[in-house]
Amino acid sequence: MSERSAALGRRGALALGALALGWGLTLLLAPLVGATHLKLGEVLAGDPTARLIFFQLRLPRVLLALLAGGALAVSGLVFQTLFHNPLAEPYTLGVASGAALGAVLAIHLGAGTLADSLPWLGVASFAGALAATLVVVLLAFVGRRQDGRQGTGLDTASLLLAGVAVALTSSALILLVQYVSDFNQTFTMLRWMMGALTVVGFGEVLWVAPWVLGGLALLIFWRWELNLLLSGEEMAAGRGLDVSRMRWMLLILVSLMVGALVAVVGPIGFVGLIVPHWVRRFLPADHLLLLPASFLAGGGFLALSDLAARTLLSPAEVPVGVLTALLGGPFFLWVLARRR
Repeated sequence: MSERSAALGRRGALALGALALGWGLTLLLAPLVGATHLKLGEVLAGDPTARLIFFQLRLPRVLLALLAGGALAVSGLVFQTLFHNPLAEPYTLGVASGAALGAVLAIHLGAGTLADSLPWLGVASFAGALAATLVVVLLAFVGRRQDGRQGTGLDTASLLLAGVAVALTSSALILLVQYVSDFNQTFTMLRWMMGALTVVGFGEVLWVAPWVLGGLALLIFWRWELNLLLSGEEMAAGRGLDVSRMRWMLLILVSLMVGALVAVVGPIGFVGLIVPHWVRRFLPADHLLLLPASFLAGGGFLALSDLAARTLLSPAEVPVGVLTALLGGPFFLWVLARRR
């Protein structure tokens, strides 16, 4: 047993090392690729045009993608652990749609899109994400009780139906807000709905980083609680964990992370579904490894997806949220078919 644990530990360390290396290479090389290809030597030599493109346009965008993808993957991992549901993630549960509704309402009320308005957009997005999470959980509990099921677990059908209901309602309300908004507000709202990573400078990155890195650090601090939840709520409660309190703390923390992201990049779907599934195939069920691995893999996945989105039809760009949805839709159906 000890030899097996040691082998799993070595495997996890190697996987984390490979992911960290890939993450670093993506951060270094992805900003060089785009409609105008750059050479690292030009940037280091001080070429004004190359430095402007690299440090003001490309590098902030790649950093934002690495942070956003990592946060979405970690959020999906936590939701799947919390609800024992491999299809749970911020997009499928309607959390991202609720956050987008909050941001859209803030824009309609005059919050704007400048960096100094991000706190207001963040508060509105957080409120929408938390409200959507609460509604999904309450609807799932009501559905479980009406079906006569006992215990505290939430099944796949209840969660997915509740998530679909919340997402559709949020989308309808977003359309209503867009309908009563002026042209400039409606155009701005489309940025959130399609999932955009286009930024100038590091203002948005500096806004997102504390929420993402702070949330990741807190989740790693709670790694043992998450491992207990992974073994089942009854067993976790039998070992002294206050399951209800921990559930709400995790929901609030994930809603904070998702709300902060949606305020900047909009609802980008399926990253939190695809990446945790991929990570679990190579690592043992220990959140000390799963959390950082999901963060690194999710960031790399979204950064590479954004790289493809801005180069496939160059000089035109495809919103990265559209590309992840095209990838995630078939993956969602595959996971659902495997479960059945």
